[in-house]
Amino acid sequence: MTDVRRTIGVVGTGVIGAGWAVRSLARGHDIVAWDPAPGAEERLRAAVERAWPSATRLGLFPGADRCRLDFTATAEELAERVDWIQENAPEDEGVKRPLLQALAAHSDPSVVIASSSSGLLPTRLQEGCEHPERVLIGHPFNPVHLLPLVEIVAGGQTSAEAVEAARVHYDDLVMYPLLVRTEIEGYLSDRLQEALWREVLHLVNDGVATTAELDDAVTYGPGLRWAGMGTNLTFHLAGGEQGMRHMLRQFGPTLKLPWTRLVAPELTDDLVESMADGCLEQADGRPIAELERLRDDYVINVMRALRPLDLGAGRIVAEREARIHAASIAAPWAEGDDVAAPLDLYRGEVEPDWVDYNGHMSEWAFLTAFGWASDKLFRFIGIDEEYRDSGSTFFTVETHINYLREASLGDPLRITTQVLGVDAKRLHLFHAMEHAETGELLATTEQMLLHVDTDTGHTAPIHGRPAAVLAAAASAHADLPVPPQVGRVMSFG
Repeated sequence: MTDVRRTIGVVGTGVIGAGWAVRSLARGHDIVAWDPAPGAEERLRAAVERAWPSATRLGLFPGADRCRLDFTATAEELAERVDWIQENAPEDEGVKRPLLQALAAHSDPSVVIASSSSGLLPTRLQEGCEHPERVLIGHPFNPVHLLPLVEIVAGGQTSAEAVEAARVHYDDLVMYPLLVRTEIEGYLSDRLQEALWREVLHLVNDGVATTAELDDAVTYGPGLRWAGMGTNLTFHLAGGEQGMRHMLRQFGPTLKLPWTRLVAPELTDDLVESMADGCLEQADGRPIAELERLRDDYVINVMRALRPLDLGAGRIVAEREARIHAASIAAPWAEGDDVAAPLDLYRGEVEPDWVDYNGHMSEWAFLTAFGWASDKLFRFIGIDEEYRDSGSTFFTVETHINYLREASLGDPLRITTQVLGVDAKRLHLFHAMEHAETGELLATTEQMLLHVDTDTGHTAPIHGRPAAVLAAAASAHADLPVPPQVGRVMSFG
């Protein structure tokens, strides 16, 4: 990666071109864009504005500024001003070839010209270009400003220096440059996507399934696995301790069955060895059990990431949590029932994504765990989906955390909750995090929450079952000693 500010040319400013512009601007570079379509500049600037919040969440480099976007009148002017060209014209050789020739004729020979083609052969695209050795494919994936993969495909005349320059360029944009070693139509990723896409079209055309059913068949299952390991390493795990070799021996015969419209190659010994050896290389010495734990960790994290968005498996995770909570309470609280003092509602362990490079639980992860404990409390008192849908919930307005001991990956956690006070609109509570086996106190947090009417955005009285349960909890906890961390402030001395 280089910190040198550069000027990147974006030719063609549709969905892909706009994505390149956003990604490059977020990196802190200057953009010169061109597109012959009427209104193209206005559409590009609007697209950058729409995508900028997402780019900001991913992270902006110093100097990143949407104002560094300029639009030129001609492709030739653009070529003369930039030190990298990313061409994004329609997927048509008849359009791309003369455009690339014009760009090559007006740019410095040192300027690499990369086409965002999804499947055309670079050898054909570079024909007739001046200095064709600097023309290659740089195939991204939509949304370009977020997805890191870019396939680099060299043509017959492309130089090794240009390929290396492309690798450095895309690495500078914090992407994953994947070198396609063999020039082939569709490259790698699109060939895989196209196989699935064609099968989708067959299944819909034959009336076997709807588009929604087919999307569900991916998003709730293999799509979650593909996020971290892809197809081959996933199937390597399906073979158990013997990995891919056993998987192919067990499921190889199904390749003869009409499961898809694609015809599988003959499962020769050489192919079996190539698949098995490739997966072992990917495993990098890690045993199946270790890879299974890694898979389980990232699949859980992916599903949890979808939970607040109410998408796919995230909905199932939320439903699971709600059912677990319902099953953990013998019967709904009723007036006169005892309330535990303190409440003991949350048990868990330190998650893989909670630890830092030292293997210890990160500061933010303590707050995450305490947040889950608060969620358990909310469900206990009756603040569930129905209550929130009615327009009421709690907002946290102040939090004080005390870190007392380190927690490591897999450590069992127990969080108890003490209601320090409650009135018509406020809830004052205290969480204590312990090591669930040793009882050692790891951290505490004191929180103040306000009950809010979400329709008006203003505080409102707690009502219904939550008001009654909180009142009972406050009464049950009134005789508990006030924890020494309550009200603590930072000071020297």
